[in-house]
Amino acid sequence: MLRFSTLSISALALLFSLGLSTGCQRLPQAGQAGKPAAFWLTNPDKSALFQAQPTLVWAQAEPTGPTIDVDEKQTFQPIDGFGYCLTGGSAELLHRMGAAERKALLQELFGTDGNNIGVSYLRLSIGASDLDAQVFSYNDLPAGQTDPTLAKFSLAPDQPHLIPVLKEILAINPKILILGSPWSPPTWMKTNNNSKGGSLKPEFYDAYARYFVKYVQGMKAEGVRIDAITVQNEPLHPGNNPSLLMLAEQQAEFVKKNLGPAFQAAKIDTKIIIYDHNCDKPEYPLTILNDPEAKKYVDGSAFHMYAGQIDALSKVHDAHPDKALYFTEQWVGSKSKFAENVPWHVRTLIIGATRNWARTVLEWNLAADPQQNPHTPGGCTECRGALTLDGNQVTREDAYYIIAHASKFARPGSVRIGSTLPDKLPNVAFRAPNGDKVLVVQNDSPSAQSFSVRHQGRAFATTLPAGGVGTYVW
Repeated sequence: MLRFSTLSISALALLFSLGLSTGCQRLPQAGQAGKPAAFWLTNPDKSALFQAQPTLVWAQAEPTGPTIDVDEKQTFQPIDGFGYCLTGGSAELLHRMGAAERKALLQELFGTDGNNIGVSYLRLSIGASDLDAQVFSYNDLPAGQTDPTLAKFSLAPDQPHLIPVLKEILAINPKILILGSPWSPPTWMKTNNNSKGGSLKPEFYDAYARYFVKYVQGMKAEGVRIDAITVQNEPLHPGNNPSLLMLAEQQAEFVKKNLGPAFQAAKIDTKIIIYDHNCDKPEYPLTILNDPEAKKYVDGSAFHMYAGQIDALSKVHDAHPDKALYFTEQWVGSKSKFAENVPWHVRTLIIGATRNWARTVLEWNLAADPQQNPHTPGGCTECRGALTLDGNQVTREDAYYIIAHASKFARPGSVRIGSTLPDKLPNVAFRAPNGDKVLVVQNDSPSAQSFSVRHQGRAFATTLPAGGVGTYVW
C-alpha cells in the first residue's frame, strides 16, 4: 500500500489547490481571479506592430484616473467575424506564390493558434470586382445575344485562382464565413449593355435571381459554402468598372418578387443582405425594410464608410432591431499614412461599427502588388492591400494590423458587452466563446494616456501612446 510519510491526504489536497504541489504549477483558467491580462499593442510610429507586451496584473484597489468599466451583464449583438475582401486579384497574387510560401502565409492569416491572426470572415465578388485583372461575369455572351435560361452559366473564371485558394483557406479554417457580392450582372441583362453603370432590365429580374441561385449552388459543388450574399455592391455608384445603378425601390422589388422567392424555391439558406453602400444613405435600407414583403426575405443591411457617419447603423437597427447589420468594406489608400490609418480605422470601424451593432468588420482588400495591381480598366489604382505581395515577398500593411487587433481574440460567436467611454479612449468589449473578455482601446489624444480597466471589482493599470491601439484579453 502507498503511504504518505510526511503529508496527510488533506494537506496534499490543500497544496494542490494552492498550486504548490511537487513542483507542478496550477494555471489559472480564463476569467479566474488573479489571471494577468494579456496586452497587444500597435503604435502609429510602427515601433510596435500588434506586439505582445508584458502582462498586466489585477489589483483590488480603487483605480485612479480615467477608467473603462467592463460590464458583461450588458450584452449586445453576436459577432460573425473580422476579415477582408478576397478579390480575384488578391487570389491571383496568392496563387502565384510558391506552394510552401503560400501555405505558411495562409496559415498565419486564417489559423487560430500560435502567432496566427485568425481571420474569420471573407467577402468575395460574384463575377469580377474592379480589383480583378479583367471584367467578367459567369454568363458572358457576344453582343446582341441573351441567355434567359442561363444555359451558358459557368464559374470557369474563378477556377484558375480564386477557387483553389478558397479550398486551401477552408482546409485551415472550415468554419470561415463567406459573403458574396456582385459588382455587375452580365451585360446583356443591363439597360446599357455595358459592364459600367446602367440598370438591370425588368425583363431579366427573374433570370438574375436564378443567376444568384446558380452561383450559390455552383460554389457549394466546389466545397465552398456561401453564408450570405449582398444584392449589389455600392448600388448608388455606377461609375466604377464593373458597377450597376440599383435604386432602393428597384432592390426592394427584386428581393420580394424574384431573389427571395428564388432562394426559397431552391431551398437555399444563404442570407440575403441589402444595401452594401455608404453610411450617408440609411434611408436606402430603411426603404426596403419598411416593405413587409421584401423584409421577410432580408437578413440585414451592409454598410461602407466612404461617406456619412458610422452611427447610421444604429438608426437602421433602432427602426428594425430584428435585422442584422454588417460592415463590409473600407479601403486603405496607397498614398495615405499608417500613422493616420490605423487609429482612424480602429476607432471608426473596429470600435465604432461594432458599437453600432455591426456583426462584421471587413477591410478592402486582402492583397495587391507593389503597384496596387491587378485592377480592371477604370478600377481602383490606389487600393493598398492588407498585404503587399511581390512574388513570395510579403509586406504586412495597415489593414493587416487593423483586423488582427479584433480577429485573433474576438472569435465568431463572441458577444459585444458593455464598456464605458472615458474621454479620448474609444473602446469596445467582447465576451469570446471561451469565456475570455476582449477589450480593444484606441488612444484618441495627442499624448500618451494612462488609464485603468475595471471588471468585477478588480482593475489593472495601463498606458497607450498617442494614437496607439491596444487589445487586452483576460
